Amino acid sequence: MKDTSPRMERKFRAMVMKRSGEERLKMGCSMHATARALVKASVSEKDPIAVNRALFLRFYSDDFEPKERKRILQVLRKAAKKRIGSNV
Repeated sequence: MKDTSPRMERKFRAMVMKRSGEERLKMGCSMHATARALVKASVSEKDPIAVNRALFLRFYSDDFEPKERKRILQVLRKAAKKRIGSNV
């Protein structure tokens, strides 16, 4: 969905580009942290494996074919098990 006029997009971009590189980097990092927090809050389970799965699917699922997604999720699950030291 695109509901912003080209004129307003140009104005917004100009405003952002007036900021220093450091300020823009901080803004990007803050937006990423907020997006992660929103995804984590949306996961009803607090299991670290479920949270990692949700984060991957929300941010990157469209970047991979189903077969590759499945393989990546298996790797994430194994890594999470190893990190938390459980037999989940």
